[in-house]
Amino acid sequence: MNGGEFMVRGRRKEVVAAALPVQEHWLPLSNLDLLLPAVDVSVFFCYKIDIPHGDVDVDDEEEYFRGFGSMVRALKRGMAEALVSYYAFGGEVVNNSVGEAELLCNNRGVDFMEAQADVRLDGLNFYNPDLSIEGKLVPKKKNGVLSVQVTELKCGGVVVGCTFDHRIADAYSANLFLVSWAEMVQSKPLSVIPSFRRSLLNPRHPGFYNPSLDDMYVPISSLPPPQPGADHLISRLYYVSFEQLTLLQTLASGGGGGIRRRTKLESLSAFLWKMVAKSASVMENAEKKTCKMGIVVDGRGRFSSGDDDKTARMATYFGNVLSIPFGEKIIGELIDQPLSWVADEVHEYLKAAVTKEHFLGLIDWVEAHRPEPAIAKIYGKGSSDGPAFVVSSGQMFPVAKVDFGWGKPALGSYHFPWGGDAGYVMPMPSPARDGDWLVYLHLLKGQIKLIEDAASHIFRPLTSEYLKLADFPPLIT
Repeated sequence: MNGGEFMVRGRRKEVVAAALPVQEHWLPLSNLDLLLPAVDVSVFFCYKIDIPHGDVDVDDEEEYFRGFGSMVRALKRGMAEALVSYYAFGGEVVNNSVGEAELLCNNRGVDFMEAQADVRLDGLNFYNPDLSIEGKLVPKKKNGVLSVQVTELKCGGVVVGCTFDHRIADAYSANLFLVSWAEMVQSKPLSVIPSFRRSLLNPRHPGFYNPSLDDMYVPISSLPPPQPGADHLISRLYYVSFEQLTLLQTLASGGGGGIRRRTKLESLSAFLWKMVAKSASVMENAEKKTCKMGIVVDGRGRFSSGDDDKTARMATYFGNVLSIPFGEKIIGELIDQPLSWVADEVHEYLKAAVTKEHFLGLIDWVEAHRPEPAIAKIYGKGSSDGPAFVVSSGQMFPVAKVDFGWGKPALGSYHFPWGGDAGYVMPMPSPARDGDWLVYLHLLKGQIKLIEDAASHIFRPLTSEYLKLADFPPLIT
């Protein structure tokens, strides 16, 4: 078995609504929400739960209600309680009269599915989520804003998979919800009450924006149609050791005595920019083509300008507060220049996008173009003019806090084959070893092959052995 050849059987499905009545109302999307296409994001958590008598009998109703069934009931109860505060996840997205998406907060609820899979947790192919996770352990969202699937494995382990509408929440917002859901399951008070105060992101009057935003964001109607190619995007999960990250950071900073110090994210991103450029060197007329790399910037910390009250309000804001600046360089230049030069280029194009004025200008840019839908230019720019990909840091992903009462996850990861022409990369904290990173790559098959051939000492396939799944102590009840 390759870790992906297993069957998943649905057991029950129901809709979980908020535990208290929700006054039906319309919640407009902010201008920054409107920059997101209608794509869904998945996230999953794997829990190692040892049972004393070997594998579970999924057809044993008594065992079900005593074990997995009790977990599911706790998850549903916690979900219903969490949706009282996070009512946006229990609503529906509806287009208004001018075609813009709005959120109808009507407490339609969350589609909640129970399933069984005939595979052990340590038998899953974590390296290839296309094979083991996609369509099996994370749900396809058909209705509403959020769908959940809880799957019992042969070993007694549990996988909790969620899929949500990116137009309603970014990863920061989803993380707030996930932690709050876990708190509700454990009957703890909410550590964060989410804010849906859209006035925090209101456009200015009169509006103003830097013309450079016209190069970062474009009306969807101006994008060329997708161009089918011989290659296709695939997803893989790796781990990168602390030692390799530190070495990359040293090289990206110009050596041991350099006065500039690049972050680990800048360093890893620069390395991948060089790798993706190298994979494109075989393209026809490669010497004339460029390679683009974007980095997602969270704007929550940019609005405060030292105002503690504004900082606190933005820290609980639920919605999208993102920008995707990108750099574009000639392929040969990225290949030939040292890593420190590439990292400097990353740092430079990021500088302009980590300011309050950048985000205020972006809000005004959207206002000037409404109601015509717009999108980050790089989302649709991985085409014949050269490769493109986006890096989104998941280092704040609070995996250890998504504890529903049966221990911390053995693994937590986002899964986002986002449907654009460009690739997508998300580094996340490793649950197995402090300082290591897990890295989700959604890139062209040829790009993945080159990275594995040229940098196998850095990007190592994620395995159950690395995650130490056999080393977990038995659950104490």
